[in-house]
Formats: sequence, C-alpha cells, structure tokens
Amino acid sequence: MQHSYREQVMAFAGVWQAVKLVQQVARKGSVDPEPFEASLNTLFVTDPQTTEEVYGAPGDIVLGLETILDQFGDATDHRDMELTKYVIALMHLERKLAREPAVMEKLGSGIGLAKSQLQHFGSVSHENIIASLGETYSNTISTLAPKIIVQGEQGYLSNAHNAAKVRALLLAGIRSTVLWYQCGGRRLGLLFSRKKLLHQTKQLLNETY
Repeated sequence: MQHSYREQVMAFAGVWQAVKLVQQVARKGSVDPEPFEASLNTLFVTDPQTTEEVYGAPGDIVLGLETILDQFGDATDHRDMELTKYVIALMHLERKLAREPAVMEKLGSGIGLAKSQLQHFGSVSHENIIASLGETYSNTISTLAPKIIVQGEQGYLSNAHNAAKVRALLLAGIRSTVLWYQCGGRRLGLLFSRKKLLHQTKQLLNETY
C-alpha cells in the first residue's frame, strides 16, 4: 500500500509523543492526560484503512509534532539527547521485533486482551488497562535487546503504576515506529529530508490552530 509523506510524519510524531510522555512520567511522576490517552488509543486501532485513522486529528499528536520541531529545528538548545536515545532504541527494537514472529503474535494477543478489557473499564487511562499494557510490554518487547533504560527520579519510577505507564507508553512508541517504517520511514532518510520533515510538521501543526 502506498503511503503519503503526511502519514509518515504523523507516525513519526507518534513516536516522539510517546517518548516525551515517558520522560514526563519519569521526571515528574505525572503526565499530560490528553496526549497520554491519545498515544495509548493508537494501540487499539488494530485494523486501520489509513495511518491517519490511527492518530485521528493532528491535534491528538501536537506534543509529538512540537517535539519534532525541537529536535530537528535550527535551535540546537532545544534538542534533548535523552529523547533521541529512546527513539533510536525503539527503532532497533522494532527491527528485532520484525524478525520474531512468535513475539509479534504474543504482542497481538496481549493488546487484544487489553482491548477486550477496555470494553469493561471504558477508558484507556484506567489503571487496569495501563497495567495490562505494561505487562504485555514486559512479556514481549522487554525480552528483546537492547532494553530501554529510562532515566528519571527513582521515587517515581519505583512506583508500580508509573512503571506500568512507562511500559504502556513504550508499547505505543513501538506501535508508531512500526507504522513509521510501514510508511517508508528510514533513519538514513532523516539525514537528507530535514527540511521536508519540518515543513510537513509545521503544516500539520497549522491544522490544529
């Protein structure tokens, strides 16, 4: 299936939004609720006709789009190498996952279970849903190398609910990374298409104003 560059950038924004939210949990012990729910919701759109169906309106990925501008724009003081390390690790894990069909199947089953639980609890931010997604991450992605070491305040990270949030968000990050690759995204391409990336990102942000 042919994908537009717009779709590719939306998926890329999904990756950056997920890791930005991971950083919020790790550093502050809390998270912006709207982008948090938007990121987790992407896990439950399991049979989309287009990539845009996964993310909904550009307003749902504003945090990710703004983070792309910070990371790839000209203002170097806005760049955050911690976030870059998380994204690179997700890209490595996605390539590993693509070669592990048994893990992929287990991952699909775990998300399917959480999706059925969602019908009962009614909200992706319910602690039972977050716990279920976190457990799925532990049973699948965490078995692959490299493991993502999240930096932050140990008091926040040692809290079981926060740890589950981090894992659920990393799962959402993997979901977006998979879609980014499916839409033609490649690490090498980022080196040569920075201006095109920034232009499309700004266009998407303009739709949110």
